Amino acid sequence: MPLDPSQLTARQRASYYVENIALRGVLGLAGLVPYQWRIPLIGKLVSALGPVVGFDRRIRENLALTCPELTAPDVDQMCRDVSNNAGRTIAELYAGAPFIERAKAAPISGEGLKALEEARAAGRPVILVTGHFGNYDAARAGLISRGYSMGALYRRMANPYFNNHYVRTISQIGTPMFEQGKRGMVEMVRHLKKGGIIAIVADLHVHNGELIDFFGKPAVTSTVPAELALKYGAALIPIYGVRQENGLDFQVILNAEIPASDPITMTREICDDLENIVRRHMGQWFWIHRRWKPFESNKPPRKDPEAS
Repeated sequence: MPLDPSQLTARQRASYYVENIALRGVLGLAGLVPYQWRIPLIGKLVSALGPVVGFDRRIRENLALTCPELTAPDVDQMCRDVSNNAGRTIAELYAGAPFIERAKAAPISGEGLKALEEARAAGRPVILVTGHFGNYDAARAGLISRGYSMGALYRRMANPYFNNHYVRTISQIGTPMFEQGKRGMVEMVRHLKKGGIIAIVADLHVHNGELIDFFGKPAVTSTVPAELALKYGAALIPIYGVRQENGLDFQVILNAEIPASDPITMTREICDDLENIVRRHMGQWFWIHRRWKPFESNKPPRKDPEAS
């Protein structure tokens, strides 16, 4: 993945630059609209653009693979709901203070909350695992506002112009931020060793991952969160920012800590936990992902997560 514009061709630079300007222009104009109207407005806009930009096609393909029992009207509604949630999430991240205030007000519940409190009291590191569901940054902002200092692992975007202001934006919620890659992993491990808390989004296709079933179909999944938890004695706790019916507020849910066993078993439990909550709120997961890509069987040996 390109690290900066100098690594791109002239055509790629021009395409990414125009794409970035257009997106920032839309977000800038949207910022003139009061928050309570802006978020649903952007949600509806992205939902309307879904058929044009290919979102609907990807959603339909994923649902046909994993949920063939859904009726045509159900699938049509999912296309609208998924894109709407995606649009709202983007608008919220760029809203700054109004979004953070909503996240701070979100109630926090679940069996995992006690495990989190006990780990912090004991100085034990914590790995919070989540997915592209609801608005995962609402959960991060909610916990930070309650005194849980935490870092987060993020994946650099292909568009370097957009990536620069995206990282600045999500850093407003809290730091440190660790970029996926060798350097970011080393920094994250140091944070864990000090008894820190980190948040990892664990539902992306990852090269050299393992085949783990998600919605009944094998999906290449990273076992690194489980490996790190085992190596550093960290509590591994699923967390979600669930969007509420009004579309603006959230509930933060921490499910029961995943027991230490082995990386594959623990990663299966991460995927099962995410699937359970997605099935209760189907339109809130990012079905636009290419989550079930073909498995690459010729995997080189994976380096130790701590290797520098």
